[in-house]
Amino acid sequence: MRVICRRERPHPGAQLSPFDTHAGWRHTCFITNTKGDDIASLELRHRGHARVEDRVRCWKACGLSNLPFDGFCANEAWVAVSVMAGALLAWSQMTCFDGALAQAEPKTMRYRVLHVAAVLVHRGRELIMRLDETWPWASELATAFTRLRAAFP
Repeated sequence: MRVICRRERPHPGAQLSPFDTHAGWRHTCFITNTKGDDIASLELRHRGHARVEDRVRCWKACGLSNLPFDGFCANEAWVAVSVMAGALLAWSQMTCFDGALAQAEPKTMRYRVLHVAAVLVHRGRELIMRLDETWPWASELATAFTRLRAAFP
């Protein structure tokens, strides 16, 4: 068993511990029992696993954190639907959004994207989305709709 510590310059907005604030560096540590001398590959594997843990945290925010039913079959359906919702949210962030909404948490996406009133209208073989122009993220939603329509003509 060994502890591997990584020192890096903190990115803007990083939460630093009192030790990190004093030293001016950000330190991340992890424990592993994997054999081998290639520290860089171990650190790369650990950072990739952190990305998986972030996705699991997002799925929990999409309803995976609780099982609301008494029966196994109903809870199994709940888990399937919540995982599909998380995957659909991640896919839409990759495909349709950029900037802050591409990296937003599910709670933020629910407030900014899913709670807006919009109407889809067919006119002249075109599909048009009408949004409330006073919604602060109306331009980002219009751009996302355009990208979605381009992905599926």
